[in-house]
Amino acid sequence: MLETARTAILVTIGPDGVPDPTAMWFVIDDGVVVMRTYAKSQKVRNLERDPRVAVLIEDGETYDTLRGLQLTGRIALSRDVDEVLDVVEGLARKYQGVDGLDREALRDYAGKQAVLRLQVERTVSWDHAKLASQ
Repeated sequence: MLETARTAILVTIGPDGVPDPTAMWFVIDDGVVVMRTYAKSQKVRNLERDPRVAVLIEDGETYDTLRGLQLTGRIALSRDVDEVLDVVEGLARKYQGVDGLDREALRDYAGKQAVLRLQVERTVSWDHAKLASQ
């Protein structure tokens, strides 16, 4: 499901303790969910304060086709420009079909970004299609 999913809902903990969900594009790097965002974003400030997250991925058009994946764990943040560029390239491949970005031209842009690497501690999944067989 991770390989085919397009959007993940990243839930960080806001400054008031309320869950703060955000739709994110992501890539899989050596089996790890990896995202990028602006380093000054609210989600990064939330993660600097508390790295615990939940990530939800779901699909299905009707109740009997609904399925989902919830990953809970912690985010490791990185502002390493080359790592950001690796993620930007992966996102361009996955979402735009673009290969071979000009990394040097994107270096300033990447310097304003952060990489979010999900360290999964718990996985929960469900698939309503399986209910019909019970």
